[in-house]
Amino acid sequence: MAVIHHTTLKPTKLELLTAWLPTRPWYRGATEPELAKAGGFRLDDPQGEVGIEFMVVTDASGPQPVAYLVPLAYRGAPLEGADHALVGTMEHGVLGRRWAYDGCHDPVPAAQLAALIEGRAQAQDQNISDTPAKEVVVSCTGEGSLSSDFTVTDDREGTALTTPQGTVLRLHRALQPAADGPVVPPQGAIGHVAGSWEAPDGTRAQGAFAVLHGGGRA
Repeated sequence: MAVIHHTTLKPTKLELLTAWLPTRPWYRGATEPELAKAGGFRLDDPQGEVGIEFMVVTDASGPQPVAYLVPLAYRGAPLEGADHALVGTMEHGVLGRRWAYDGCHDPVPAAQLAALIEGRAQAQDQNISDTPAKEVVVSCTGEGSLSSDFTVTDDREGTALTTPQGTVLRLHRALQPAADGPVVPPQGAIGHVAGSWEAPDGTRAQGAFAVLHGGGRA
């Protein structure tokens, strides 16, 4: 299990995201976001090298607050060929210089998200070491293994991770709160990840983070 260090970050994650989010095609707010950390979960890298966090932030800069899902990969060295996905660098009080990448464009978080949907990985608490995340719900009805050889595409609706067999894992970047009751994946979906976050008014919202749409399976 990954160890979460409670220490300083310079700049902070929210400071990095304030500059980065407006550059994304799925961002819907103003040019200067007003961000707050609202929830999320972590996944473990089996090799213990990459920190993986699926962070939810709320942005109050627009007419209505919007919650965004931001998967992040924290590395101790630059990821070759991933300059386009670099969110920024931070100085970690324990680990030193860390390179933060959009986790959808980093092969380690993408593979672990696939493992989570298939039940081969466990969502971990965002802030406490060795503690499962209680509010993350996962389903998978497809057969066979999901390839993690993804082609990644960002658009106004979010991020699509497409396998060579045509299966699409779509991450909802601007999150939509579900109605009361459990989050139900859309018709035709063969898997999903749902979670909850804190709305700016202090209430808890829940919704789909990622949905797996059918195609071929390995």
